[in-house]
Amino acid sequence: MNITIISNNYYPEDSGIGLYSSGMAEFLAKKHNVKVISAMPYYPQWEIYSEYKNKPTFYREIINNVEVLRFKQYTPKKPTFLKRIFQMCHFFIGSIVNVFKIKKNDVVIVVIPFTISIILGRLVKLFKGGKLIVHVQDFEFDAAFETGLLKKTGLVSKLIFHIERFLLNRADTVSTISYGMLKKLETKTTSSTSYFPNWIDYSKINPETSKPNKLFDPSKFNILYSGNIGAKQDWDFFIDFVIACQEINKVQVYLIGEGAKREEVVDKIKNFSNCTYFPPVCYEELNDLLCNADLHILFQKSTVVDTVMPSKILGMMASAKPSIVTGHEESEVKHNFKISNGGFYFYDENKLNQIMTKINHLIESPINSVEIGNNARKFIIKKFSMEKILNNFENENLNN
Repeated sequence: MNITIISNNYYPEDSGIGLYSSGMAEFLAKKHNVKVISAMPYYPQWEIYSEYKNKPTFYREIINNVEVLRFKQYTPKKPTFLKRIFQMCHFFIGSIVNVFKIKKNDVVIVVIPFTISIILGRLVKLFKGGKLIVHVQDFEFDAAFETGLLKKTGLVSKLIFHIERFLLNRADTVSTISYGMLKKLETKTTSSTSYFPNWIDYSKINPETSKPNKLFDPSKFNILYSGNIGAKQDWDFFIDFVIACQEINKVQVYLIGEGAKREEVVDKIKNFSNCTYFPPVCYEELNDLLCNADLHILFQKSTVVDTVMPSKILGMMASAKPSIVTGHEESEVKHNFKISNGGFYFYDENKLNQIMTKINHLIESPINSVEIGNNARKFIIKKFSMEKILNNFENENLNN
């Protein structure tokens, strides 16, 4: 079978959407002929990777039996909503050239964001045939409104969501990564919908194979945030948390990552001795990082619900360490923590005090901490293994 995947993010990006688009393509390439239309890698630094800066505007390469057709897109160093719209449009226009390099097609899979890429998928279907599958990793427009980048009311918002609905209705089927997002998706399209969650290769995030990580202080209780430093996280609360942690001498907080908010957040923590920043580690080092923390944290804005199921949660839970997450009361993460007993979720106004109480308990009860971490890993292996999820996707979408 000839499969075309259109994803703005792809390997060597080894986090977020790039990680999952690459994993899906390489899994399918074991049985099928797979081509990927993508951009030059830029995430999470928001800068085209150095090894790609001098590549031609249109660049073809073979990676692990997958043919990748790239376009050198505009990449804003400090992304705003308008700059991201321009990036989206630039990628779309340039990638039309790569669409016509596809010779045969049976299935085209469009990963969004970017929503406008559905038009690219339609062009592939129109000229080369095949089924059009749209996979929603992020409702980019909802996220822009919920994080305050755009106003929810007015003509612009109505126009944006009208365009989104029109494009989603052009697909044969639309999938997304969480049940909460699936419920939202069903209000946006009349196309058939399905659940296709992100996954974890738990053999690569495994405490039994991890080596000691030199970043951490073995005499401390090491609390880790590792991931995108962007607009969806609640960085004001993170600062309040770091200040509160100063009351516990044993606690050291680590912020590791990249993103649009990095400079702002790192500047705010530079005078806190109990909080240290490091740039992101490569995927090969992620196991040693995640599995040697004592506690993982993720502070999401309370306004964000169901538009995003953070993929980093899978790695946090697979590391067999407890996690503390904040966000909206109706979050799917809250539900997963509840049924797994593998983490703690807080959402009310008194959450900082509740979190500090829980941290003191974990420090004083290391046996309980180990039990919670083991529960988390067992849950991830059962529900989110890479082989299980990708086999299900292939059987439901490609073998029918």
